[in-house]
Amino acid sequence: MALWLTQLFNGLSVSSILLLIALGLAITFGLMRVINMAHGEFIMIGAYSAYLVQKIFQSSLPQGWFDAYYPLALLLAFALAFAIGLLLETALIRFLYGRPLDSLLATWGVGLVLQQLARTIFGAPNVGVTSPSWLDGGLRIMTGVVFPYKRLFILALVALVLLAMYLYIYRSDAGRRMRAVMQNRDMAACLGISTRRVDAVTFAIGSGIAGVAGCALTLIGPIGPTIGTNYIVDAFMVVVLGGVGKLIGTAAGALGIGMLNTLFEWGSTASLGKVLVFLCIVAFLQWKPMGLFAVRSRSLDG
Repeated sequence: MALWLTQLFNGLSVSSILLLIALGLAITFGLMRVINMAHGEFIMIGAYSAYLVQKIFQSSLPQGWFDAYYPLALLLAFALAFAIGLLLETALIRFLYGRPLDSLLATWGVGLVLQQLARTIFGAPNVGVTSPSWLDGGLRIMTGVVFPYKRLFILALVALVLLAMYLYIYRSDAGRRMRAVMQNRDMAACLGISTRRVDAVTFAIGSGIAGVAGCALTLIGPIGPTIGTNYIVDAFMVVVLGGVGKLIGTAAGALGIGMLNTLFEWGSTASLGKVLVFLCIVAFLQWKPMGLFAVRSRSLDG
């Protein structure tokens, strides 16, 4: 029983991290059909934001203030990734809509530039981020089963971000405009919706969520310039499996891949587990090419 509970919690932990990483990618790709290969670098920006805030608190503030750094790091990670994403969309991405190969190569190049910039500023070796003391330890469920507070915090953070995005997309005027552009861009423009503004804000929000994901990853282990690239393939698999443009599909895809990953790695090795997960996804997409929850609209069919 203890072993099964531990594996179930591990699966949920992996799923929550994948969901947080893939959420911004799903929003961006679902609306603008842009394959953002620099998404992993926005994760890196969020991770290094936490590292910088930690260093500032350690060097400039009394020791008793240190535990307060992490909430501020989350806000800075979102704000910085949001701002850089907005700049990238305005200066580059908006000129490449309808040209998927060009946008893929351009964002890949931007990702390489950001990686090299991080190496220049912070160095190539991985660096550690000290967690606040209120995340030390874990919740004891039963003998031999302890759920770490860090993982529980990430689960709560993902739930909060998912709720915020649901309210934004389905309960706000900005979200209605975003869904209108996603379903029929030309008609939305005819009705007076500024599609350029919707594109810019949506891309920036997706980048900001990636920044939050990077900040959350600092609770798991050391960070480096390539931290985002380690997760980008899994994030794309989540988006494709869940169905483009559907929030519930992204959540279901992340849960499925996270659980399968944990299950297969438990009975084999990490490398073989990833191969088996990939084969399962390929087999599933042969049956449902549009994913678990496909958006049915002219804009996606055309």
